[in-house]
Parts: sequence; structure tokens; C-alpha cells
Amino acid sequence: MYFYFKFIFMKHATTIWLCIFLAINYTTAQPTVSKKTIAVCLTQGEMDLYNLIMEYRKEKDLPVIPLSASLTFVAQTHCKDNIINKPNDNNCNLHSWSNKSKSWKACCYTNDHAQASCMWRKPSELTNYTGDGFEIAFTVSRSNDLTYTAKPEEALNGWKKSKGHNEVIINKGIWKKQEWKSIGIGIYRGFVCVWFGRETDIEPTPIVCK
Repeated sequence: MYFYFKFIFMKHATTIWLCIFLAINYTTAQPTVSKKTIAVCLTQGEMDLYNLIMEYRKEKDLPVIPLSASLTFVAQTHCKDNIINKPNDNNCNLHSWSNKSKSWKACCYTNDHAQASCMWRKPSELTNYTGDGFEIAFTVSRSNDLTYTAKPEEALNGWKKSKGHNEVIINKGIWKKQEWKSIGIGIYRGFVCVWFGRETDIEPTPIVCK
């Protein structure tokens, strides 16, 4: 009887500790509470570009990428920074960020990708998205024309003609093993950018602006 009751006690104790262990792990596995408040919606042009990209991926038998509020916020912010503050002057390319805001770290992105981490960290600098972000960007000669807004079709067609950009969109080349779980869209005047992420966004899915 002694061993029987001892076994019951140990069994129950093990169960209790197991429950505590699972509870702790369940708690730590949950998404963290949002610390940064972002307000974001998409223009009709941005939504059209999202749909065009998803149709293009469908042609390649690739899955739909969920639209992300966080990455859309980053994309829209970067479009405006490029048009208004012009960090992409001289040897700095379209992935550069200006020093005009304390919300992000400025950087001159050069073609040798020496500042790649500057791009990767932007979602976590601006939003609650903790994963890295990967950007493709497009601009036109009329980008400074206040009356002109880049068209979704011209941006996607431009990316299709560029091997590096196209491979990001359809997971080819070095991006073949990546699984995009989030995507953000930004269009401002003549500047367009799309951000891809490997983690799911905890923010609600954005909608077209009313």
C-alpha cells in the first residue's frame, strides 16, 4: 500500500508540474502585447498591386501571402521618406532611409548590400513586427510630379523584367526556400515598394481606406 500511495502522489505531482510547465510555455508562446500603435489602410492602387502580385504568384502555383498591416505601414512610410526627404541621392539607392525621423535608423544603402541589416530591421523599428523585412522598390522619372501616382501595373511589370526583384516575388533563386507569411504595399506619387516577411503579423488585416 505504501508504494501504491507513493505512486499516486508522484503521478499527481508529475501531472501538476506538467500542467505548470505547459502553462508557462503556452504563455511565453503567445504574441506579445502591442507596444506601438499603428493606423494603416490601403489606397485602391495599393490594393490593386497586392491583387496583381497574388495573381502573378498564382500563375506560378505559389500560395497567397497574407496582407500585413505592419509591413504596409513600413512600405508607406518608406515611400514618403524617399519622395519627401530623398535619401536615395548620390551613391545611396532606393533602399536608403533619411535622418529626418527619430522613429528609424538612417542609412545609405549601397549596391554592395553593406547596409542590408538597416533594411531588415525597419519593421521592428517602426512596428510590433519582430521579424526581418525584405523590400523591392520601384520609381519612375515623374516621381517628383505632384500630380502623378505610379500605376500598379507599371511597377509589377518593372519588377518582372528585373531578375533579382522577380525572384523575390515568386520565390526563385536564393529566395526559393523562403516562405513569405506577410506582405506590405506602399505607393506614394512615383515611388512604389513592397515588403516581404517570414513571420505572421499579429496586427489585424488592413483594408482599403474609406
